[in-house]
Amino acid sequence: MKPPVINFSTIQSVVEITATLAFALSGLLAGARKHLDVVGLCIVAGLSAFGGGTLRDVLLDRRPFFWVEHADWLWALMALSFAAMLFLRRRHLALTEKAIQWPDALGLGLFTANGALIALDLGQPPIVAVLMGVITATFGGVLRDIVCNEIPAAFHDHRPYALCSFVGGWVLVGAVQLQAPQWAVISAAAATAVLLRGLALWTGWTLPAWRINARR
Repeated sequence: MKPPVINFSTIQSVVEITATLAFALSGLLAGARKHLDVVGLCIVAGLSAFGGGTLRDVLLDRRPFFWVEHADWLWALMALSFAAMLFLRRRHLALTEKAIQWPDALGLGLFTANGALIALDLGQPPIVAVLMGVITATFGGVLRDIVCNEIPAAFHDHRPYALCSFVGGWVLVGAVQLQAPQWAVISAAAATAVLLRGLALWTGWTLPAWRINARR
């Protein structure tokens, strides 16, 4: 028997599911830190998981939205929210910034690759595709933090975030132009963004901050 053929659509679906779960987890942890009820957890997790992809689809005039096309994910998200609420209460987990950052870093890389690939598939130029990857990867986290009444971490912690996604997007564009296999294209882009973000978290590397000299 021949081994099953893994096509591009299958790879893309796996990436979308994995990235959605990673961002949903970051949303659940952020909501739990704020002591939200189950409705609040569902909303924050949904914004984290679907916010960036929805904005991408709106800008690219892509229908149906990816979460409408895969409506079962909504049920899975609600079930995950209920389960997480019970689990977190029983285990009394210490919810720290680090607990949120690592699943968020995974989602960053996977959504970067997926968003940029979708834009390229629709015939967008490379710079637009890269920016669609950045939007897909970052906007969900921005919405999550806003709803949790915090300045988005992507804007204030000075550690590279959108920049990691931007670099990962260009790695994907380069791999596509080199006609690399589809799995290698996705893996290279996602790994680049995740590793850069992980390195920034591990080393404490920060971007230069805007400084205003108070003296006149």
